[in-house]
Amino acid sequence: VQLQASGGGLVQPGGSLRLSCEVSGLTLGDFAIAWFRQAPGKEREGIACITISDGSTAYTESAKGRFTASEDNAKNTVYLQMNSLKPEDTAVYYCAAALQGDYDPWESDDMDYWGGGTLVTVSS
Repeated sequence: VQLQASGGGLVQPGGSLRLSCEVSGLTLGDFAIAWFRQAPGKEREGIACITISDGSTAYTESAKGRFTASEDNAKNTVYLQMNSLKPEDTAVYYCAAALQGDYDPWESDDMDYWGGGTLVTVSS
């Protein structure tokens, strides 16, 4: 099983980025894909989650209204569109997979698989 996050970079405040999480080695429809981030000196926090089987999404307050999770099942890829970025969004972003069932999408320990991170820097 492999998850690979990409798409990070340097963006000015107010700008946008789209992160990708390419998944291989599992049946994507059996999983939910969550996005987490970890800012320097802070704990990892969950921000968005998409249930692949029905496309339902959930967001924490820090992401709600600005970030959108989506998926392309044909490409085995999940996306996180991030708009109106703020300096406080600067972090390493990770995607993780949780087998559908009894899990908390904001709890790192409930994730079954993790990908490597991609750095997002929001700065002028």
